[in-house]
Formats: sequence, structure tokens, C-alpha cells
Amino acid sequence: MKFLAITLIVHAPDPVTGVKKPTSERFREVIDNALLAEELGFDGFGVGERHERPFISSSPPVVLSHIAALTSRIRLFTAVTTLSLLDPVRAYEDYATLDHLSGGRLDLIIGKGNGTAQRELFQVTPEDQWDRNAESYELFRRIWREDRVTAAPRFRPGLTEAEVWPRPLQRPVRVWHGSATSEDSVDLAARYGDPLFSANVTHPIEPYAALVRHYRERWEHYGHDPARAVVGAGTAGFHTARTSQEAIAAYRPVFEANLAFQKQMGVEPVFLTLEDFVERSSALIGSPQQIIDKVRRYHEQFGHSVLHLQADAGGLTVAQHRASLERFQSDIAPVLRREIPDPPFPWAPVLGPDPQGEPPTPSLAPDPIPVSADR
Repeated sequence: MKFLAITLIVHAPDPVTGVKKPTSERFREVIDNALLAEELGFDGFGVGERHERPFISSSPPVVLSHIAALTSRIRLFTAVTTLSLLDPVRAYEDYATLDHLSGGRLDLIIGKGNGTAQRELFQVTPEDQWDRNAESYELFRRIWREDRVTAAPRFRPGLTEAEVWPRPLQRPVRVWHGSATSEDSVDLAARYGDPLFSANVTHPIEPYAALVRHYRERWEHYGHDPARAVVGAGTAGFHTARTSQEAIAAYRPVFEANLAFQKQMGVEPVFLTLEDFVERSSALIGSPQQIIDKVRRYHEQFGHSVLHLQADAGGLTVAQHRASLERFQSDIAPVLRREIPDPPFPWAPVLGPDPQGEPPTPSLAPDPIPVSADR
């Protein structure tokens, strides 16, 4: 099993202390968390994309490029790239550039995104957002693979023998499809033989497990080898300590503050008590053994081989969060790595043929472009 640390770069007051950090300090915190993830042995670090409050993750290529310059091993993920809002030509240019700068360490998780404010900002309607997402992905995919592209899309000007530069390093970049509520994204992933990443953060397991089952059914419908279907899954929260009592006591102020915020915003909470949240949500809160057992239960439903944890402290102190991540890597990750297989593709730059129809071919990529020694 592989493990990611992911941030949506929420820029809001700390749910427990009420202190809101300056924007530059919040970005610095994201960079520090990425460096910590690499130091502790996480396999990937993800940055979300949102275009509305309370997020400041509107430019993941820029943030990930900075992280790429300061790291050497960890793979870099988007979580998610909102292709329903973006020009796929411009998105390709950004991510092909980032792929070179990182030495081929880029993976994309795409999705339509959500939120009324960002749809209005980009003049995307609820009715056309799924069509935009599919069209943008299909055009993005072609540009990544073809030296010249001719296309007549609905939502952007047509292309005639268009060359888009730079040409990519990874051939092709691996694209995951983020899935939260709709079968549309699941079907798109299955159709193209791409891996699926279940959001798995808001509700109990049942609706997410249903989408994963649908993905596997559609995967076979499109003629792909069932053994090569890959699923990743998110978590609604994370904190581990030596005992469950310690972990729950530390997390209770975080849960209660978040619950109060939801009620203040008029959002109907799904989980009204911390005990229910720990039991029925995907949150991993408890002793190492409790967390191992819960991941096993979810794996029975999802068959997932990649798991993401929250990269941010999210109301815990920095010391608590770091100790929790260290305990995860020392006491939890080794067990899950032994018991749950990795995805059926190398966790490495893809410099071979299109994986559709045959496995991606890994190769050694050049080292990331170095930064100056006096950084």
C-alpha cells in the first residue's frame, strides 16, 4: 500500500484557537508539511485546487513546482485538478512544465470540482460541468500523447494541427479520476483504463463503496483486465497516539470546533458526536492497532491500494500532528504495506508507451532541476 499526505490549503482560523495565519505563513506551512512528508517516508504529497473561500489553493502547479525544487523523491499529486473549469491546453502547458521540473514525479487527480462561487467565477453551469470535465480530459489526454492535435471541442476554440509545448517528460503522465458523488467520473475513469480516487470524506462508507463497485463493473465492461483496476481512498481525519483514549482526548476539541462551525454555516452535520465520527466515518483516530483494523475494514469494501491522510495539523498542535505522523510511519504503515498490495504499476516516472492495453513502462528519469545551494 502507498500513502499520500494531502492538503486543500484551507485558509481559515484554527478551529480550536481561532487564530488565522497570514497568507504567506500558511503557504510556508504547506511547504514545511511537504518536506516533512518526504522526511517521514510518505509516497506522495497532494495539493488541491479550489477557487473560492476559504481556500488559497487556486494555483497548484506553482505550489507543487516549489515543492519539487525542495524535494527529490516524493511523488507530487493534484487533489484535484478541476478540469471542468480550465482550458485543457493551458493546463497541459503548466503540468508538462511541472513534470520536467520535478523529474517525472507528477501524478494528476482530476475532477469537476465543486462550489457555486468557483463555477460562477469561471462561468460554468451545473448543467454543463460534467460535459466540460469529460471534454477537457479527453483533449488534455490527446495533447499529452500526440505531437499535433486537430479537434473541434464545444467549450473552447478548435485546434488545427496544433503543437503545444513543452512536450512531456512522462509518456504519459498518470491521471487518476477523483470520485465523490457521481457515476460520471467513475465511468470516465473506467472507460480510459485510469485509476480511481474516492474522496471518502463526508459520509459513511456505503455510497463510496457503491461507486467503487460501479467502477470495477464498468472497468470490466470496457474490456480491461480486472487485476489492473486501481483505487485510492481518502480519510476524513487522522490522529493516532499510544492509546485510543489519548488520541480521542487530543482530537475532541478539533471535532467539537468543526461541528460548531458546520452548525454556524447552516450545514447539517453527518456525525453529531466524536464517537460516531470515529466509528462510522473514514477518520482514522485511535491507537495504531485500531487504525490498522479500520483500514482493513475499508479495504474489504474498496480493495484500495493507496490511502491519503491530512497533511495539515487541522486544529492539533504542530507537535501533536508530527508525533502522530511519525507514529503512523513507525507503527501503522509497515503493517499495511505488508498486508495490502501496492498498485500494479511502478511508483516511478512513466517513460514508456501509453498504458492503455499494456502496463506503463518505468524508466529512470533525470534528476529534478536543482536549485541554488544557498536556498
